[in-house]
Amino acid sequence: MLHNLLGKITGQQQDGESNIGKINGTVVLMKKNVLDFNDFNASVLDRVHELVGQRVSLQLISAVHGDPDNGLKGNLGKQAYLEDWITTFTPLTAGESAFKVTFDWEEEVGVPGAFIIQNNHHSEFFLKTVTLDNVPDEGRVHFVCNSWVYPAENYTKDRVFFANKTYLPSEVPLPLRKYIEEELVELRGDGKGKLEEWDRVYDYAYYNDLGDPDKGSEYVRPIMGGSTEYPYPRRGRTGRPPKETDPNTESRLPIVSSLSIYVPRDERFGHLKMSDFLAYALKSIAQFIRPEIEALFDKTPNEFDSFKDVLQLYEGGIPLPEGLFKEIGDSIPAEMLKEIFRTDGAQFLRFPMPEVIKVDKTAWRTDEEFAREMLAGVNPVNIRLLQQEFPPASKLDPKVYGDQTSTITEQHIKNNLDGLTVDEALKNKKLFILDHHDALMPYLRRINSTSNKIYGSRTLLFLKSDGTLKILVIELSLPHPDGDQYGCISNVYTPAEQGVESSIWQLAKAYVAVNDSGNHQLISHWLNTHAVIEPVIIAANRQLSVVHPIYKLLQPHFRDTMYINAIGRGILLNARGVIESTVFPARYALGLSSAVYKDWIFPEQALPADLIKRGVAVKDENSPHGLRLLIEDYPYAVDGIEIWFAIKTWVEDYCTFYYKTNDIIQTDVELQSWWKELVEEGHGDIKDEPWWPKMQTFEELVETCTILVWTASALHAALNFGQFSYAGYLPNRPTISRKFMPEKGTPEYEELEASPDTVFLKTITAQLQTVLGIATIEILSRHSTDEVYLGQRDTPDWTSDTAALEAFEKFGKKLAEIEDRITSMNNDEKLKNRVGSVKIPYTLLFPTSEGGITGKGIPNSVSI
Repeated sequence: MLHNLLGKITGQQQDGESNIGKINGTVVLMKKNVLDFNDFNASVLDRVHELVGQRVSLQLISAVHGDPDNGLKGNLGKQAYLEDWITTFTPLTAGESAFKVTFDWEEEVGVPGAFIIQNNHHSEFFLKTVTLDNVPDEGRVHFVCNSWVYPAENYTKDRVFFANKTYLPSEVPLPLRKYIEEELVELRGDGKGKLEEWDRVYDYAYYNDLGDPDKGSEYVRPIMGGSTEYPYPRRGRTGRPPKETDPNTESRLPIVSSLSIYVPRDERFGHLKMSDFLAYALKSIAQFIRPEIEALFDKTPNEFDSFKDVLQLYEGGIPLPEGLFKEIGDSIPAEMLKEIFRTDGAQFLRFPMPEVIKVDKTAWRTDEEFAREMLAGVNPVNIRLLQQEFPPASKLDPKVYGDQTSTITEQHIKNNLDGLTVDEALKNKKLFILDHHDALMPYLRRINSTSNKIYGSRTLLFLKSDGTLKILVIELSLPHPDGDQYGCISNVYTPAEQGVESSIWQLAKAYVAVNDSGNHQLISHWLNTHAVIEPVIIAANRQLSVVHPIYKLLQPHFRDTMYINAIGRGILLNARGVIESTVFPARYALGLSSAVYKDWIFPEQALPADLIKRGVAVKDENSPHGLRLLIEDYPYAVDGIEIWFAIKTWVEDYCTFYYKTNDIIQTDVELQSWWKELVEEGHGDIKDEPWWPKMQTFEELVETCTILVWTASALHAALNFGQFSYAGYLPNRPTISRKFMPEKGTPEYEELEASPDTVFLKTITAQLQTVLGIATIEILSRHSTDEVYLGQRDTPDWTSDTAALEAFEKFGKKLAEIEDRITSMNNDEKLKNRVGSVKIPYTLLFPTSEGGITGKGIPNSVSI
């Protein structure tokens, strides 16, 4: 009866009645009770509100007729209400519900271009889409919303959504212009006060929430950003109050509330991803379980005695102390504990088997695999050509750091150059270097004053005729004991296969791997993808309207980034958090990445520019894409070039549709405001650098957008989703070294001679840090079940422009071709670097994937 009554009141078509003068609409949303752990209270209250007349209303906004008494803002239609809210069955599992809505068609509204929605229910809901059918003079009008709508009492301005049409600012219909301007003002906020979960404000802040000085001096950390000493990209503002002991440090949330940190609600994980994330319980592993694990390891030796002990993490598991579940059960739901510990009744801590030891348990220790991972491993972005500089030079200021020139001599390497002299090898572009010297030397005294003991390192490699790399030599350096101004003390190590020299060589490689692991996590991965993209997202939401073509191009590449970064600040990067506990720079981690950010150059984030800068590629008109690789079998670069130019072609095709001339770019006020703010605010510490694009030409627009899409998607995928495959077995990618190289005549050297594996394991990451580290990267390597990959969109009707949709379809087909080519290359035995002796095919730039740990798939965004 209620259903029929609602239909008659709203003019809904009944029993063959005419529906003249009506516009039928469909609203797709997800109720809060479906999403947030079945909030039955909210559901019941919503039903009560319906019965007393408090409902969800929508008002159409005209795109063609403005009200002269209201600044020519589009005329508003009569309010219409969602129908069948009560009678539409909503399953208790996550899912969408469709509701009818019927509008009176009013001539003074004409064609709608937006609508106002008011939620008079008790709780928020996630509004996906609104579709209007048979709009006179227009036909179908579609609105892509994908936004949380809170009760109207939470907002000072009504929520407005715009149709999926795309407009340059100069082409926005006049009746919609004011609504768009007001929306942007709302998103910018006023820069004041603590932001609440329903706020939609995008604003900037420094990284001033990593430390917790109220806890004591060991929790004090420098502020990243806003100074010449510690420059950094900006993060999103939360508005939390300052700490009592330091007004410049923002207060932190309790660990149990860390997943509730403020970011605009639409930037938080969706319901499926949040449930996935909670199932693997990052905050639980890092914070609640850690003290219990620590206690366990205090009762047993804090070392792995053999590699067989390490394998127990995957094959058998580490027994957990009795009472562990009882002691922490109050903090963590039982289902989470089951996932974390993979219990089979024996209560063992066990991890999946990492790919690097799945086929062969020892191949990771070979020199060939060590070198191959510089081209196809988890951090394939550092190796560079040694360009007419032997021995390798340093760029550190000699007035401060003395002579830092390498002590590697021709004598060390001349017998391993396949008959070439050093000069010939240089001239033929056969010598390459993995250089972790300059970035680390200024920090070594501080880092080595902790329990960690590391070196600056230089590793030289030779390109063989079969396309593989041969390690020639490793140099390990420490600051001079008499002071930095005296330079460094260095030791050079060469490959050895027998006796104690072989054990020393394995340790030398481990020290290099430690350096590369820290560089990967803090710089290649965190700084160069997560941190540099966040201000792009903030500036875009503040300056580009949702109808702007560049916003529509870039928006999929923003998904979840602000939220995962906020969680990172709360759990991983904070003082004494997971990164400081498991990666060698410890409390200097973010300071080290800040020092590297000083030399960050935006145009060099383009893959071709990066490859050319590192000397591993040269411009060549006769090569595909005008680029020739000096290491032809360089899987990251080979696949990356294909993905890069596929992205660039897509961006070019898309932008051509809207920007016919440079003048349109120069007069696009939203585009210019976005770019100006991104440079001057988002990257404000380096805003005066001369290399920033001026955003005046079509070429600059295309290159800039390609860099942003590449960084958020393919670059991040290449650096992130191989972590568990390679570093899940920590001896292959240790993150900490706790002892220096044993010296002849010492007990440590004698122990090395007697038990090399024991010394190796006592030198690298300890048991506790191993468990924490593996648990963390297992989570970070996992694709969510609702991930959206490059070449895909979460909403097919993201734009109404046919040409843009056709260009995007072409992009998807190109990516499918690249997938086929990657599969083919991985089956080509002549390409020795693509699989290696560990038998891991290089698939990190394979565009699509299933959920879970797959070692492949390029999500659209920095989403984990």
